[in-house]
Amino acid sequence: MNSIIDNFYHCLQTDKSVGAIVAEDAVLNVSYPINQIIGLKAIESDYWLQFKSAFEHLERKAFIEFDSEYENDQWIAATGYFSGIFVNDFLGIPATGNLLYLRFTELVKIKNNKISEYYIIFDFLDVMHQAGIFPLRKSLGHCGQILPPTTMDGLSPLEVNKLQADGSEQLVLDMLEELSKFDGKSLLSMQLENYWHPDFMWYGPAGIGTTKGIKSFRERHQGPFVFSFPDRLVDHKACVVKKGNYVATGGWPHMHGTHSVGGWLGLPPTNKTLELRVIDIWRREGDLLKENWVGIDIIHMCKQMGLDIFALMKTSV
Repeated sequence: MNSIIDNFYHCLQTDKSVGAIVAEDAVLNVSYPINQIIGLKAIESDYWLQFKSAFEHLERKAFIEFDSEYENDQWIAATGYFSGIFVNDFLGIPATGNLLYLRFTELVKIKNNKISEYYIIFDFLDVMHQAGIFPLRKSLGHCGQILPPTTMDGLSPLEVNKLQADGSEQLVLDMLEELSKFDGKSLLSMQLENYWHPDFMWYGPAGIGTTKGIKSFRERHQGPFVFSFPDRLVDHKACVVKKGNYVATGGWPHMHGTHSVGGWLGLPPTNKTLELRVIDIWRREGDLLKENWVGIDIIHMCKQMGLDIFALMKTSV
């Protein structure tokens, strides 16, 4: 059975009204350069047209999707890909004529059986990569298509009881608290081995890439990031969604930090305070976290640093 999100995109694809699915005053937050769209009419007229015109046979294919209650409202967390044939230029990215996978990570608030808030991060930098354009330096982690959960249960997570989901949430919260203990000198000041499985997979966005295990995670993502943003602070979350061994959280923005040291993405320091749009989905295995799917609006961060990735893309073609 299709979810309310699948029905939303089916209506947009077939030019049907989404009024039965979306609240009149709904707020849609999309990664840069689309940003925020407010209200049913604006969502119907301004959101999906450029996607439809660029891709044929466009289809949403989530490989994780689960829901739970947060502060008396129902929320859905999901990640996966839209797939379609890239037939016309998209946001200035030149069409390839080939099959393209557009990665997404999202949090959706359902109120009175309608979508009232929608946060979605598309990996537009990865679209550029699939078009053969690399405006930033090569990712330190592995580049390529992101895999579904090893357990292949992301679309119907099993939940033995509520205590299981509560335990998953607490593990994530404790892990995030541990990340705040960075002493500014050594990555070993954060005892990740107490929270992460030795073989854990961190599925990062284009520009960072995927890593496996604590050593690779520290070298290819965590080190360059925390040393570049030493005062980083998680100061907002839209919600926490939890079911069984799965937990999702994020915000718009989710974190702030001063880009005071160089190294992240190979870029020099700007001494600017940046806001980070982030959505995370974790899967627990036993008492440790085994997999983490991460959506970060990298292009929005670069824009705040004074680097326009879309303008740079045109010089890289």
